[in-house]
Amino acid sequence: MNVVNYDLLNAQLSGLLHEEHDTIANLANASALLYQILPDVNWVGFYLMKNGELILGPFQGKVACMYIAMGTGVCGTAATSDQIQCVDDVHAYPGHIACDGKTNSELVIPIHANGAVVAVLDLDSMRPARFTEADVQGLSIFAKILEDNCLWK
Repeated sequence: MNVVNYDLLNAQLSGLLHEEHDTIANLANASALLYQILPDVNWVGFYLMKNGELILGPFQGKVACMYIAMGTGVCGTAATSDQIQCVDDVHAYPGHIACDGKTNSELVIPIHANGAVVAVLDLDSMRPARFTEADVQGLSIFAKILEDNCLWK
């Protein structure tokens, strides 16, 4: 079982973002922080809304799909539905986009500005059912910190 101190992790993110509002710089540091701290993740990063689709943003891990259409895959579904997607088995997920065939579970959290989804936080793991309700809650706060500290366009 993974035990992550999300209070500490979110405090670290707040410290990293203190008086820094550049979106790309903040997302780059946020993805690095998560990749270093979270056990059993093989990819952590962001997809940003641009011209009605998701485009790859800062990330840690293997090369990734550059564009994701709205409503496709786990990320596109999260962005379209504005709902967190916690998938225990991506191979059973209809329309899953496999950037890394070794990934077995995925968590995607929408990020908002001015009432609209502007990005998603995407986490992948090779371990089936890796992400728990504690991860969902802790990483939702992580996403909120990013919402409040980036200059979203």
